[in-house]
Amino acid sequence: MSADLGTLEPRALWSYFLDLSRIPRSSKNEAAAAAWVEGEARRLGCEVERDAIGNVLVRKRASPGREGRPALALQGHLDMVCEKNEGTPHDFEKDPIQVWRDGEVLRARGTTLGADNGVGVAAALAVLASRDLAHPAIEALFTVDEETGLTGANNLKPGWLRAPRLLNLDSEEEGELTIGCAGGVDTVVSRALAVEPAPAGRTALRLRVMGLKGGHSGVDIAAGRGNAVRLLGQVLEALAARHDLRVAALKGGNKRNAIPREASAVVLVEPAREAALRADAAALEQDWKAALGAFDPGLAVVLEPGAAAQVIAAADARAVIGLLVAGPHGVEAMSPAIPGLVQTSTNLAIVDADADAGAATPRAEVCFLTRSAIDASKRALAARIAAIAALAGFEARHSGGYPGWKPEPGSAMVALVNGVHQELFGKPMLVKAIHAGLECGLIGEKYPGMEMASIGPSMWDAHTPDERVSIASVAAFWRLLTAILEKA
Repeated sequence: MSADLGTLEPRALWSYFLDLSRIPRSSKNEAAAAAWVEGEARRLGCEVERDAIGNVLVRKRASPGREGRPALALQGHLDMVCEKNEGTPHDFEKDPIQVWRDGEVLRARGTTLGADNGVGVAAALAVLASRDLAHPAIEALFTVDEETGLTGANNLKPGWLRAPRLLNLDSEEEGELTIGCAGGVDTVVSRALAVEPAPAGRTALRLRVMGLKGGHSGVDIAAGRGNAVRLLGQVLEALAARHDLRVAALKGGNKRNAIPREASAVVLVEPAREAALRADAAALEQDWKAALGAFDPGLAVVLEPGAAAQVIAAADARAVIGLLVAGPHGVEAMSPAIPGLVQTSTNLAIVDADADAGAATPRAEVCFLTRSAIDASKRALAARIAAIAALAGFEARHSGGYPGWKPEPGSAMVALVNGVHQELFGKPMLVKAIHAGLECGLIGEKYPGMEMASIGPSMWDAHTPDERVSIASVAAFWRLLTAILEKA
């Protein structure tokens, strides 16, 4: 870590963030982070509970004279999306995040930074540690597995929280007040694959689609960026029959909620056709670079040496490629009520099919994440994905469904946060709903009537190795948070 990180302000918040960055905390692997939070809260003299799923709830008594005010909950999630650039020697199960300062932002070396939601967790801990901040009774809720299934919030016990108000610390733009979000559902489709020995005499090549920006599958879904899994399907669809390719494997995407940046296929070609294959792949690269333009200028289609002992049966390979071409990805509908807000979308997130996987019955699996502010639209699009998949011989299963968060722009919580921002910075916040999942939807379902709002500092390209957070914005976020607590 850079030597100057110890001088960042606010000191307590950044110190907690850097400590947290040293603890591996991939989704479903947050036990060490939860134990660290629990230990720190106990050291601070707070009341601490941990539930069966791993969520940590910390209670801090009100400041003198503020005991009569309603309690306020602060909420963030412990896990982070673990993405890295190909070739980066980082093990998310044991290695610390390598945080460094790049001018006015913090980044990580070759990996996601974990500012989502590490900054929110650190801010809540800094509030618990503060000795001179006036505030009502505080409940700090640290949830687990937000990124891959909202598991912590989904299993939250009704009645565990006592506060009638909640401030979520998981937003990603300074000056914006989030008061609603989309719901979502995962659709995973799979089919058995027939495999056979690789034809003798052919050249094995790895066809890579790479260099894309990727991004958050909700926040960035309308940004015009390429999807490496979809592009891999389209490139293979154009090349496979033309060059009599045999396909041994298709792999791409890592996380259901990240737009895929890289994907690859192992293909076998007759040596006499290799030069023509390379020429056509280069031409397709230029076609797709022109189509993506400035939205995603780094696209590369690369052929490298590969290896394969078996190949997928030709009909099965065509079915997988066809699904990648035909399956939905991107914006399905825009909100008719809120200009510029995506209402319904799908992320074609992951493909995994490998003739050499070693399974007794090899299978192809493709994952989609569908989001919508309208439950009926979410269900309809998930059903359409299943129907399209069935035409290609895939079976579908839906899981991980979670509700949206209905905006309540007239709530006292919204008025409190917006009024404090106006006093501090001389202007109101941009009050908005987002096309992404926040835990507020599930928390609100379990605690009807709880008033909620969400704030955070400016960060960009979450869920990618380009993730970065504004240092100045974190300072402004801290000013706003502490001022809210003093007025609450």
